[in-house]
Amino acid sequence: MRLIIALILPWLTFFTIGRPIAGIICLILQLTVVGWLPATIWAVYALSQYKTDQKIERALGRRA
Repeated sequence: MRLIIALILPWLTFFTIGRPIAGIICLILQLTVVGWLPATIWAVYALSQYKTDQKIERALGRRA
């Protein structure tokens, strides 16, 4: 679901993963026609990093 949001409304993705400052910057970037594509790429990348961070935290949590 977050991937669909990242493709349609990239700035909203940052709010769903707890990064509101990046979301505001992404919104400003998305307001320009040229900036929509970089904003989308940035949101998809940030989402993949967020998922990777969650997997690492779960793996370390199981070890402790």
